[in-house]
Parts: sequence; C-alpha cells; structure tokens
Amino acid sequence: MTAAYHWLFVPLTLGLALVMAVMETIYVVKKDEFWKKTAQFWMKLFAINFAVGIATGIILEFEFGTNWSNYSWFVGDMFGAPLAIEGILAFFMEATFFAVMFFGWNKVGKRFHLASTWLTGIGATISAYWILVANGWMQNPVGTTFNPETVRSEMASAAAFWEVISNPVAVSKFFHSVTSGWVTGGIFVVGVSAWYLLKGRHKTFATKSMLVGSIVGLVGSAAVMLSGDSSGIHAAEFQPMKLAAAEGLQDGGKRAAFTIVPGIKIPGMLSILATHDLDGYVPGINDILNGYTDNDGNAIPSVAEKMAMGREALVALSIYRTTEDPTEKAEARYALEENVQYMGYGHLEKPEDIVPPVGVVFWAFRFMIGLGMLIALVLLLSVIAVWKDKLGKWQWLLWAAIVCIPLAYVTGQCGWIVAEVGRQPWTIQGLLPVNVAISSLSAGAVKTTFFLFLAIFTLFLIIEIRILVGAIKKGPETQNE
Repeated sequence: MTAAYHWLFVPLTLGLALVMAVMETIYVVKKDEFWKKTAQFWMKLFAINFAVGIATGIILEFEFGTNWSNYSWFVGDMFGAPLAIEGILAFFMEATFFAVMFFGWNKVGKRFHLASTWLTGIGATISAYWILVANGWMQNPVGTTFNPETVRSEMASAAAFWEVISNPVAVSKFFHSVTSGWVTGGIFVVGVSAWYLLKGRHKTFATKSMLVGSIVGLVGSAAVMLSGDSSGIHAAEFQPMKLAAAEGLQDGGKRAAFTIVPGIKIPGMLSILATHDLDGYVPGINDILNGYTDNDGNAIPSVAEKMAMGREALVALSIYRTTEDPTEKAEARYALEENVQYMGYGHLEKPEDIVPPVGVVFWAFRFMIGLGMLIALVLLLSVIAVWKDKLGKWQWLLWAAIVCIPLAYVTGQCGWIVAEVGRQPWTIQGLLPVNVAISSLSAGAVKTTFFLFLAIFTLFLIIEIRILVGAIKKGPETQNE
C-alpha cells in the first residue's frame, strides 16, 4: 500500500523535471520571457508533487526495519548500501539544487539556474536508479554470497558491488520506470493544457506546453517499449514464473503464443518476446512446477526437488552452527554449499506456493500495455494537432488528453503490480520467501498501522490534488490569450 501510494508521486516528479528543464533551456537560448513564465508554472506544480513524494518515500525506508526485520537482518549489508548511497548522494544533490531552482530566480545567473534545474531532475533520476538497484537485486540476487557464520547474504568484494549495481534486471527496470515517468509527466502537461484550451484560457501557453509535453511523452513511450522488451527477456531468464503468470500460461513450449485477451492469441509471439527466437522454449506454470529443460539444455529441477534440496541446506546450516565436531562441521558445510541456492525453497510448505495470483498479474499486464498504447496514441495525435493547427477542431482529443491523466497513473500502478505481485512469494527471488522475511508482529498491529497509513496517505493525496487543482485554476503568469 505504501509503495503504491509512493508511486503516485514519483512518475510526475521524473516527468515534470524533464519538461520544465526543456522549457527553461528554450528560455535561456531564445531569451523569451514567455518561456520563463511557462517553466515557472510547471515548476510550481513539480514542487507541490515533490514535497508529498518525499514524505511517502521516507516511510517506505523505515518499514524495512519495522515490518521486515528478518529481511533487513538477512540482506542488510547488501540492501542498505544502495539505499544509503541514494540518501547521501542523490537525494542531497536533488534537494540542494531544488532550493536553487525554486528560490534562485533573479538571484543567480540564467545559466547557473538552468544548470540547477537540470541537476534537480538528474538528481531525481539518480535517486531512482539506486532505489531500483535495490529492487532489482530482490528480483535477481547477484553479487552476494551466503555466510553461514553470520547467517547473512553479504557482498564479498568490490567486484561484487559492481555486479550488483550493473545487474541487468536493475538497469532495465530503471530505464522502464524513469521513461514511464516521462510519459506520465508528458500526458499531465498535455491534459492540463487541454483543459485551458477547452476553457479558452492561456491559449498560447497551452498550445506550446502541449507540444513540449507531447514530445517528451512520445520519447518516453518509445523508450518504455524498448526497455519493456529487455524486461521481458530478463523475466524469462530470471523469473520464468512471473512471465508464465503474466501470460496465464499453464503449459509452455516452443513457438508459444502471446495472449492479447482470452481467446485471442498471436502464434509464436511470446517466444519471440521472451527469447527473441520463434523456436524459443517458454515454460508454463506446470513446467516450472514439474521441472523442464531450458533453451541452453540445462535440466531445471522440479519445485518439489528444490524444496527437498532447500530443506537439506537448512538442516546442514543448523548442524554447522550447533555442532562442535570438526568432521560433522565440515560435512555440514559441504552439504550447505551444495544446496544453498535452493535454501529459500526449504521454507515453502508445498510446490504450488511459488505460483503468484495469476489472474491479478495477467490482467494488470494487459491493462498496462493497453492503456500505455492508448496514451502513446493520444500523445502522437497531440503533436499532429498542434503541428497542423487542429486543436480548435479536435475537441474530442482535448477531452481524451484530460482522461488520460488518471489513466497514466493506473498504467504505472499496473506495471508495479506485475513486477511485485508477479514475484510472490519471494521477497528475494529464490532465496527468501515473504513468510520468513517479516517481523514478529501481531495481525492487530499490522492492521492498525495499515489503516493509519492508509488514512494519512489518502489525506496527503487529497491535499496535493486540491493544491494542484488550485494552482492550475489560477493559471500561469502569462498573458491570458
């Protein structure tokens, strides 16, 4: 719940940061005061959104200690590093230059102010990168080894740290998330501008803002498609169950079909998307449960076999930590090292536990793609309408742009549902299931804090929307023409 609320604010921050930086760049290059006023208006909306996003983000980080203490103990050495770097480097950079950007008009030079605006956006983007390095590691744990002495997953060297920050899952997730923020920011600008045009207010401001917003959004849409392709490849390689759930694929095979909606399929398309090969093998849910042979010829054990090896690892760990006999200790250490990669499976009760809620993931994936394509179409038509001076005649497009603002948020939420619900039951893929990662809290305590934060975050959201709407109604400080 807290992650979903936080993601209501992050995309607009990333998108508006780019929009206002582009507008201020035009102002500095053209020396046109119109663009300065235009950039200042969108900067005001950016600041409102930025402030609320900070509050929700801070609470998220505290929850790792309060709600996920076992998780924090198990991977604290690894997981804490990118979060610390994000706070010390990226967030401080973002906050510092935000102050210059927002309060520094007419106090610093034009070029220095422009640099501050760009660095604020770059800081927000770098901040997102470190957060997604941490999240990407949860999806594909690389660069760490299990230490039986401390019962922790640790980074053994500087090379391991570089492996963590260059994790392919983290990199593709970063580009996918940031560029989806550009789409959200772009359609937000287009939708607000459309409202002004429907009201007959600030027509010049709205038209030019719509052009910048739609171009930024279109660039973001193209990048989202490219990064989405790499995300599909990585899901097939590192999280095949997530891909199978997103497709509702019970039995896999070669030339697997992509399901648009139940009953409508494109033959071979899923194999192409997942492996870039028409004859690529894509395992289904039943294949993963029962074991299969992957595209490289490797025999993947069944979940029942992984559970058995995981329980051997847990028994060996217990013996290793309790016995005083050197021979038993050595034998236990060997057995642990042989089976440690499946240790997380030893905590499962039955093989079916690794299957996420298929219906939720399946439909979230389709809503994400369908709504994303709709928004990209509206952005493209907006560019055409501005270019050909059709905005006055295409009233339907203006209404569609306004409707697309909330749809962009639905799209983003669906994306995170696919990413996070799709990897259940794992907090760390294959290593630590949710039931082991949690703190020892009563159900009543969890319910109390859940509904408390739900009320607080909802209040934050209502306040932000009211302030944003008030600022939009007031309008920019440009001539109302």
